[in-house]
This record gives sequence, C-alpha cells and structure tokens, in this order.
Amino acid sequence: MSEHLKLGNRGEDWACEHLRGQGYEIVCRNYRYGRAEIDIIARKEKLLIFVEVKTRTNLSHGEPEAAVSRGKIGRLRKAAEQYIYATDWLHDVRFDVIAISVAGERHIEHIEDAFW
Repeated sequence: MSEHLKLGNRGEDWACEHLRGQGYEIVCRNYRYGRAEIDIIARKEKLLIFVEVKTRTNLSHGEPEAAVSRGKIGRLRKAAEQYIYATDWLHDVRFDVIAISVAGERHIEHIEDAFW
C-alpha cells in the first residue's frame, strides 16, 4: 500500500476516534457508490453525518479541508443520496469535514455543516 493511502487510513482511524469521543456512533466506513467514496458515515441520535476526512503531513499545499473540491462534494452528495435511499433514512443529515494535520503535532479540526 502506498504511503498516501496508509496516511489516509490512519487519518480515518483518528477521525473515528475523535467522533466516538464526541458521542457519535460509526455506522459505516468507506461507503462506495459509483466513483464516490464516503469516508465515514456516523450517527448521533436522529442525525446522520457524512464525513470527508482529509489528512496532510505538511501544509505547503494548503489546509487539508481546502482539498475538498466542488467535484468531490457533488460525488459525495450523490453517494449520500443513494445511502439515504437504500437505508430508508427519514431524519436529518449533515455533511462534515474532519481536517487532520500531522505537520509536527497532530491537530484535528472537525468542521460541522461544511457543505450541503
């Protein structure tokens, strides 16, 4: 496995730990639909949260959350719509981004309602 994939997997593990620590239940990881992948699907009470995780070892190319492009958002929305339909989810949903920087000490930023 390449180094960037290993880093991405570690970032998702850290994001899951963070979410669990905040009282979220992890429902699914790496949900795929077409060309899209939702890194984490979590739940807190009657709220379903679709989480995109971005992890960076240095910030020379910008903050991790800046890597969530319009195209990525569109693919995430379609995958989320499919998941909602497939599971017959009838409550609220939210899209979050968890940005992780491991340039020096690890820093996790949880951006709620990052986009719709």
